Amino acid sequence: MKWIDSRDIAIALADKHPEIDPTRVNFVDLRNWVLALEGFDDDPQRSGEKILEAIQLAWIEEAD
Repeated sequence: MKWIDSRDIAIALADKHPEIDPTRVNFVDLRNWVLALEGFDDDPQRSGEKILEAIQLAWIEEAD
């Protein structure tokens, strides 16, 4: 997975952290959790606020 795969990342995060409310996740934790996902293989420096926001929004949609 790459940073642009926000939907796939959101699904993986929802599976890995079912107890987490994605509306309450801060971007520091979110970034660290994405980097720790199995199958994630992208440059850690390429993440930014817009990318993390897209992942968080996709995770919120996935949780609904």
